[in-house]
Amino acid sequence: MRKVLILGAGMVAKPIIKYLLEKKYFVTVASKETINADAVMQGYENCKVVPWAVDQSEELDKMIHDHDLTVSLLPWIYHVEVAKYCIKHKKDMITTSYVKPDMKALEQDCKKAGIIILNELGLDPGIDHMSAMRIIDLVHDKDGKIEEFYSICGALPAPEAATNPLKYKFSWSPKGVIMASNNDGKYLLDNKEVYIPSEDIFKNPLSLNFMEIGELEIYPNRDSLPYIDLYGIPEVKSMMRGTFRYPGWCCTVDAMKALNLITTDTYNFTGKTYAEMVATLINEKDPTNIRAKAAKHLNLKEESYAIKAIEWLGLFDNQPINRKEDSPFEIVSDLMMEKMKLGEKERDMVAMQHIFLASYPDGKKEVIKSSLLDFGMLATDTAVAKTVALPAAVGVDMILNNKINKTGIHIPVIPEIYNPVLDELEKMDIKMIEEFDLPLSEKLNP
Repeated sequence: MRKVLILGAGMVAKPIIKYLLEKKYFVTVASKETINADAVMQGYENCKVVPWAVDQSEELDKMIHDHDLTVSLLPWIYHVEVAKYCIKHKKDMITTSYVKPDMKALEQDCKKAGIIILNELGLDPGIDHMSAMRIIDLVHDKDGKIEEFYSICGALPAPEAATNPLKYKFSWSPKGVIMASNNDGKYLLDNKEVYIPSEDIFKNPLSLNFMEIGELEIYPNRDSLPYIDLYGIPEVKSMMRGTFRYPGWCCTVDAMKALNLITTDTYNFTGKTYAEMVATLINEKDPTNIRAKAAKHLNLKEESYAIKAIEWLGLFDNQPINRKEDSPFEIVSDLMMEKMKLGEKERDMVAMQHIFLASYPDGKKEVIKSSLLDFGMLATDTAVAKTVALPAAVGVDMILNNKINKTGIHIPVIPEIYNPVLDELEKMDIKMIEEFDLPLSEKLNP
């Protein structure tokens, strides 16, 4: 029986554990918190759970040696250490995280060991790469060109669960969601590079009517330019990756950023209330009527949507923070998680759409859309967990059955990986809806 080691048993681990157990692999889950894995593994014999922390290097070394393949669901900062042990013991590895430069630097060592380290095999990154490349390769096979490409993805509460002013609830790492709000953005528009600094990232979001969901807003997702080479589309004139949110999120988080509420700078908040914290961050000595002062600082009316949403969060309250030296980011993200957690009986959803403008030698142009809308069942079986973990699970099965014969550091942008993974996901009802020959009026216009 082939053995798979899964590092981490967090919010997305359940689907991959269950998939591999049902495929009759022996699965070891090593995690600081084991309760999630214990619950999934009940009734199975081909498994075990090992209490393990990331600083236990000797134990990690031995576990990787004793297994045929390792899946790292740890935070990305730990992947390189795991990769080095996989190289040492000539064992394949999968992650769902972006390839960072220090991971890419292991390329030659990985090839010498004769193993593959397959990264970005989740949702975003992951399904986005694979579904995009399927369209891009199809257009190129017809001698066509990709003139414009927009790729947007969002993990959101289902419409009936979007009940708070920010219309957002957490079904994955809240720290990651809020930290990503501090990113800047860069994309290509009509052959010109456009840079959006972090402080402006939520200003002027685009709007799109998405399938049966209705209006969603779009803001730029980090640096889109590397994807021109990654996807092999040097001919592209406009290229942007974006993030979906319901209306209400962008204006509120924009205001929160302007109030310094998600900065990682540290302050001494000993004995302070939330209102006093806000006063400190906008250089107001007196926290009295801080709502009005915050509105004035932002040049907004007190009855504006963003001010009401921030008030709903409790950031104008005279309640003690109960923190000492800390950052607004930590305090506010903890508060958001407390008030914005997806309820046990609520559903989340994943929305993804690629929009292409393709042209052909005969002069024909068409808009192509590739769309995914996937709903979770409950907060314990989320769409996020399913769409992040199952691509990785399929990748494990393919590698251990010798259906992927590459070595080195890879992401799933080649047909021998993306076609079988997408085909297998379709069997699990995770399917991209592809529409061709749409009129030019259907393309996105940033």
